[in-house]
Amino acid sequence: MKLKEIVEKLQLTVKTGAGLLDREVKGGYVSDLMSDVMANAEEGSLWITLQIHQNVVAVAVMKSLAGIVLINSRAPEPETIQKGEEEGIPIMVTDMPAFELAGRLFALGISGG
Repeated sequence: MKLKEIVEKLQLTVKTGAGLLDREVKGGYVSDLMSDVMANAEEGSLWITLQIHQNVVAVAVMKSLAGIVLINSRAPEPETIQKGEEEGIPIMVTDMPAFELAGRLFALGISGG
């Protein structure tokens, strides 16, 4: 499923990478620990987290993730937005908690990687 479809169906707010939403999402990963994501997230996954600092962008680039969704209405720090644009990483925001977002993604056919 394309990232654009997920954004539309789940009414996510795009903070960075609006022109990059044609990426294919191959799975999902939920974690707030950078080391866990680095060790276990698979390429093309959509990362669900509450972390808002710019290190999330570095991890997403390193793992070639499709994008990042920040939960619970958390806003990315200005440095995170800047880094996301520079590195070409879509960052979206939702008011949903992680559990609900993961469930909705699963219902759309996105499974864990």
